[in-house]
Amino acid sequence: MKVAFIAAKYDNPILLPEKLFKILPKKVCLFTTIQFMHQLESIKQQLENKGITVTLRESTNYYYQGKKTREGQLLGCNLEEFDNIDAFLYIGDGLFHPKILMVKNNQSVYGYDPIAEVVEKLDSKDIEKLKKKQQGAYAKFLSSKEIGVLISTKPGQNYLNKAEKLREKFPEKNFYFILFNDINFTELENFNFVECWINTACYRIGYDDTNKMTKAVINILDIPDFL
Repeated sequence: MKVAFIAAKYDNPILLPEKLFKILPKKVCLFTTIQFMHQLESIKQQLENKGITVTLRESTNYYYQGKKTREGQLLGCNLEEFDNIDAFLYIGDGLFHPKILMVKNNQSVYGYDPIAEVVEKLDSKDIEKLKKKQQGAYAKFLSSKEIGVLISTKPGQNYLNKAEKLREKFPEKNFYFILFNDINFTELENFNFVECWINTACYRIGYDDTNKMTKAVINILDIPDFL
């Protein structure tokens, strides 16, 4: 089936408010999403005019529509640790994207929603809850013998090779590979013998969808010393 990807741009000019400048540190790493990328240079210039040093970072191994993401472009699956960063500034709506910056980075994350015109400093409490949940899931994985592995057929989310490496590393466990395109969480209840799930698909499943599953689930990249 042919698929057409059309980027919907937000064309209203983004003018950063004074209340944002007042709370920002002197150095920030700027990120936004595809809807606002065409205004990134204008946003950067506004910050620099206020004496704020701005850096733009490129993700090392993330792609969008088959192309490597550009400097300053943030994906919801950017589960990546950035070095030499003082603080992050995210321009965009909602908290889905900036939350991923908080998972692997300890720096502060500031946000400005140009649609709702909301300025905020993100609270790390929710992320800490997610991290503790992942630590509990890892402990469950270590103590379990029957392991279910979620594998997606979606391009860019298929990590069957990593699942094979995991099985080689833990030969004492039984691994069951569950292949799907769109995951139906209720269908996972049919595999009631599974003690713990390993997620190799979109990493946000292991953070945002754990409440939809009755068994512990951990992202494969959150297994220490694995990759």
